[in-house]
Amino acid sequence: MSIRNALLIAASGLATASAVAFAAESPSLGRVATPEEIAQWDISIGPDGVGLPPGSGTPKQGEAVYAAKCVACHGEKGAGKPNDQLVGGQGTLPGDKPAVKTVGSFWPYATTVFDYVRRAMPYNESKSLTNDEIYAVGAYILNLNGIIADNDTMDAQTLPKVKMPNQDGFVIFSRGK
Repeated sequence: MSIRNALLIAASGLATASAVAFAAESPSLGRVATPEEIAQWDISIGPDGVGLPPGSGTPKQGEAVYAAKCVACHGEKGAGKPNDQLVGGQGTLPGDKPAVKTVGSFWPYATTVFDYVRRAMPYNESKSLTNDEIYAVGAYILNLNGIIADNDTMDAQTLPKVKMPNQDGFVIFSRGK
């Protein structure tokens, strides 16, 4: 047996012994989360709207929320700068390099607007908006994109029924088993 092989065998044995010792001496950090703690984070909303909470909002109400909490990052009327553009881009997706991916041009489901805003916006105060504010700012963004009318009200019943321009633009990918 060469010295190299002997060293590899010794190193392998040492690594295995170290891993076993490390696992045996785990620090036992953390604890099992309670159902109440899990519920606070189990807030995903799918395309069908299951799990949407009570509340409602109109584009006009959303305009006020947007002015107070969103305009600094997303610009006037969702035009972008310094962060993502939220409005426009319809018709820019075909081709190898989609030009403008916005809520109105790219997102496939209106319920995603509620889900994302509730979970992540405003950036500096995520999860701080009320359900009414989320429905309202979502309605405002959908209205700016020409997807809903000025007098439409978004709530748990109406939001899942909104047909987004790119709803059929995604290919279902089966991951197999």
